[in-house]
Amino acid sequence: MDAGHGYIGNKDDHLKRLRRIEGQIRGLQRMVEQEEYCIDILTQVSAATKALQSVALGLLDEHLTHCVVRAAAAGGDEADHKVREASAAIARLVRS
Repeated sequence: MDAGHGYIGNKDDHLKRLRRIEGQIRGLQRMVEQEEYCIDILTQVSAATKALQSVALGLLDEHLTHCVVRAAAAGGDEADHKVREASAAIARLVRS
């Protein structure tokens, strides 16, 4: 494996998804500007939120399978740090 971040192999896919989400957010702005129906806006907020969560889960999976696995194989303080870091990231995602 390369020394880069775990997501590097899927960087283009992540960027494509994030650009799609960016478009969803711009669409939400237009909906508010055009005073669309509240429930329609909330439906789109939910879709954008789910899309962001999907990106986050993909990045987390790649972090676990690349960065954490590599650190665990090396052992020591770095392994402990990566596991605590991943655990904190999971906790943040669960709370969001």
